[in-house]
Amino acid sequence: MAEGRAVTRSTSRPIVPFLVACLGIATFSCMDAVMKRVSIDIGAYNAMLWRSLVGLAMSAVPFLILRETWPARGRILLHIKRSGAAGISVFLFFWGLVRVPMAEGVALTFLSPIIALLLAAPMLGEKIRRSAIVACALAFAGVIVIVIGKSGEGGGPQALHGAIAIVIASLFYAYNLVLLRRSALLAGAIEITFFTNLVFSGLFVLGAPVAAIALPLQYAPLICLAAGLAIISSLLIAWAYARAEAQRLLPVEFTAFVWAAILGAIVFGERVLPLTLLGAAMIIGGCAIAMRGKATPGPATEAAA
Repeated sequence: MAEGRAVTRSTSRPIVPFLVACLGIATFSCMDAVMKRVSIDIGAYNAMLWRSLVGLAMSAVPFLILRETWPARGRILLHIKRSGAAGISVFLFFWGLVRVPMAEGVALTFLSPIIALLLAAPMLGEKIRRSAIVACALAFAGVIVIVIGKSGEGGGPQALHGAIAIVIASLFYAYNLVLLRRSALLAGAIEITFFTNLVFSGLFVLGAPVAAIALPLQYAPLICLAAGLAIISSLLIAWAYARAEAQRLLPVEFTAFVWAAILGAIVFGERVLPLTLLGAAMIIGGCAIAMRGKATPGPATEAAA
């Protein structure tokens, strides 16, 4: 695939990519639950290190078999910048997810499309509309509501630190989303998935302490399951976004909140606070306002990474 050549596809049946995107979000939500379980037991860093290494091995097979040519230098640099930001974001997300309920953590990630909208101005030269400013204010208020709810629950400083980590993760992921829009026009889903895992692996290996090298064997099946689910979800989401406008698929991303609430209750016995529901509704409302008009990237469920 030549550098600078845009990959554009469309379909006359938008319901198909819509349903595929729904399946991708559901798959990734299951991965979140697996990763939270592993992160609680061996730490978020170790979990991400080993998931990235296994994911690299899995994604390398189709990439090496199906790729047309090795990407040009400019495209590789774009993959590195995007995946580097995503790697930091994913680590902070899972570090925070260990300390907060899944539904609350996913709700906080819905800040990403709002932040990406603001970043699009300096990075893509887009003009910020008045509705975007209103959307940002409403979404930020929703975050404050969620944090207040968490403080009132008496979760202690650990829960508050977890919420703050996920908010910071949304900043990095928003930057990743802006770059992802460029990558998706230049590369296919398999290439994007492979380089994401490649950069993730390099990033976490370089910063890994000696203790992180050993993986308890009982967690190997869960790590392999998480890596497989992440790859499947990434391919499904990339396929869907290549065949339908982002504004058509954006509502799908918010189904992650429903899956997170269900899986959190079943797997971890978590409950969703009323203020979390209110805050999530405010954030989603802000996203809905922002989406009126030009399409923007989807939320940071990490599925796009």
